[in-house]
This record gives sequence, structure tokens and C-alpha cells, in this order.
Amino acid sequence: MERRAGVNFIHIADTHLGMQPDPGKHWSKKRAEELWDTFRTVIQICNEKLVDLLLISGDLFHHRPLKREVKEVNYLFSTLKHTKVVLIAGNHDYISKGTAYEEVEWAKQVTMLSQETIQSVYFPELDTEVSGFSYHSREITERLYDDVSRGERGRIQILLGHGGDERHVPFDRKQLAKAGFDYVALGHIHKPELWLEEKMAYAGALEPTDKNDMGQHGYIIGEIELNTEKTKAITQFKLVPIAKREYVSLRSKVTVESTNVGLLENIASMIVQNGEENIYKITLEGNYDPEAPLNPDLLYRTGNVVQVIDETKPDYDVDILSYEHQEDVIGMYIQEFQKESMDEKKQKALFYGINALLKQEES
Repeated sequence: MERRAGVNFIHIADTHLGMQPDPGKHWSKKRAEELWDTFRTVIQICNEKLVDLLLISGDLFHHRPLKREVKEVNYLFSTLKHTKVVLIAGNHDYISKGTAYEEVEWAKQVTMLSQETIQSVYFPELDTEVSGFSYHSREITERLYDDVSRGERGRIQILLGHGGDERHVPFDRKQLAKAGFDYVALGHIHKPELWLEEKMAYAGALEPTDKNDMGQHGYIIGEIELNTEKTKAITQFKLVPIAKREYVSLRSKVTVESTNVGLLENIASMIVQNGEENIYKITLEGNYDPEAPLNPDLLYRTGNVVQVIDETKPDYDVDILSYEHQEDVIGMYIQEFQKESMDEKKQKALFYGINALLKQEES
């Protein structure tokens, strides 16, 4: 077969198949199905676009996979008409004795770099070598990427990696870039991050799985071309959003005029504008009427709301309260705070204390 001067690829990571995001929420079971649906969509895209390589940078599964789960994935890989798959295990689906990864006979399209140390696979028809290693424990604190270097010159060199924090193969991005790979396909960090000049990227989670996985999620598609002399590679890649939902952060300001019904209507309207299929983290800010407190928990009724953060404060007139309670503990409490300059943190503590003392007085 004639040797090609380039390769195209799709890079994914952190698919976390087998996970139920946001456990206990009414959308959790559906989200578990959507993780599989989106993974299947990537397989279809590989076939439609005749992608050369599907790179999977760890945590294909959310846990050490069951045999039936690996069989399902392996079947999907077997439907690839042109694409070759290279994958590694991450800290969630790490390889251990008796793991289903060791029992499966992978489809001919698949290469798993299952060793604990760097190994590689070379595809002569693509003039491409892919290197990487798999996790064999939940944590790896050694800096295993510090000494890694590209293989043979004259061919495209790709590195699969997983980690980047203190407990999962820490590394310095600039130093890793100096290793000279034509593309470094990273996993573990769920937020997509692309460094074009350094030819390196975190694909991010294919589907967001946690309320902190904000923004767009999907796969990275790219192409690497060697020059005629095979001495230099030009690498191009971009993120393609494909996730069925996003986690969205909304902020709403309340006033002393705000009511529970009005707040519900406002949040419901914001959710419609931003997509009812999405999942929301809502933060309330501002000052409310202490004689008509709001009930933030009602906001969970407005849609797929995973968290409500209440940063509101009662709108107390401190001077009036200090005058009315000058002979009791509330007045003394206020006067103690007023001896010093008031920043936002102290004001919040003052209001919380007043609120607690007033409730105690009423009981």
C-alpha cells in the first residue's frame, strides 16, 4: 500500500461509560443512556468521514469495566470500516488482575496500549506511530511523562496521555511539548483545552458528567501532514461540540420587592432561553425583604436544576435595629460590628447574626 503523507484523527477522552451523572436527579438515568448514545455517534462519524485514527485518552469507562460493557464497546469498534482505534486506560478504568480489559479479544481495528510503561504501535499505511501507557492503579504520582520522547524521525508521532494533576501523572505542559510529538492527545481534565502551538490538547469529557463541567463538550478532530522531506509536520485540530446537554450557570438578582412566584417565573424564563434540555446551577444574589424571605428550594421545580446557591442577604436597616434594640443583645451585637470598618465578609456575618438573634427572640 502506498505510504501517505498525512493522517486525520478524532480524539476523545473521559467518556465515563457506565456512569449515572447527577445521581438521584430525575434526568440521571437518561444521562447514563446519553453517554452511550454520544459515543455511538462518534463511531458513526468516524465511518462517515473515513477517519484514520480514533484516539481515546483514558477513562473510556467510569469504573473498571464489566465484561458485557467491554463486549458492547468492542462490537462498536468492529463496525469501523476504515478507522483504527488506539486507547489507554485511565485512573477510573485502570487495569488490574482479572479486569475485563485483559479478557477481551479486541476487534482487528483496535490497539490497547495496556502496559504500565510507554509502548507504541506503528501503522505503516499511515506512516504514524502512537505511544502511551495505561494506568494500573487509581493514582500515579510519579512524573512519568518527564522523560518521554518521540520515536523515529520521518514518521508522524502521537502521544496518548492521561493525567496532569498531583495525584495523576503530574507534568509540565511546556516541558512535554519539547518532547517533539506531532500531537499529544490528553485525557483526565473534563474541560476541553487546546494548545495549537504546542500541538497538544485535552479533549475534555465527551459528555459533561458533573455540575462543574461547564461549557461545550465534544470531540477534537484534526489532521497531521508531513512535508515532502518528512522532516516537519503541520498539525491542525479543533473542538467539535457534540454533547446532548450542557451544564449552564445562571445568576439572578433579588430585591426587597422580589417574591417567590416572581423569582420562579424569572428563572423558568431564563431556562427556556438557554435550552430546557440543559442542566442548571443557579446562584441567587442581592438583598431580600427579611419580613418576606424567599424559598430558594422552590427553584428545583423550574427544570433540570442540579444546584441552587443562595448568596442573598436580608435587607436590614442596621441603624434602626441598633436604636430599637439598644438595651438588648441584638443592639450590643450590632454596636460591636460597627466599631470597625465593614467589608462584605463582615457585613454578611453581621446579617446572619442579626437573623439568628431575631429568630431566637421570636421563639
